[in-house]
Amino acid sequence: MTDTAEFLRGWNAAISAARLWHEAKAKQSLILARRDRFPKKYEQAAELHVAAAESLLTLSPDDV
Repeated sequence: MTDTAEFLRGWNAAISAARLWHEAKAKQSLILARRDRFPKKYEQAAELHVAAAESLLTLSPDDV
C-alpha cells in the first residue's frame, strides 16, 4: 500500500502542507512576540512550531 505512486504523492503533499503550516505559525508567533508586552509565551510557541516542522522531515511513508 505504501509504495504506490498515488500514496507517495499524497504523503509528500501532506508532509509539505504540515511543514508550511508549522512554519507559518512560527512566523506568526514571532510577530506577536514583538508586539506583546510579555513575549516569552509567543517565543516558546514559535520554538515549538519550528521543532515540529523539522521533525516532519524525519518521517517516512514506512512510519505509517
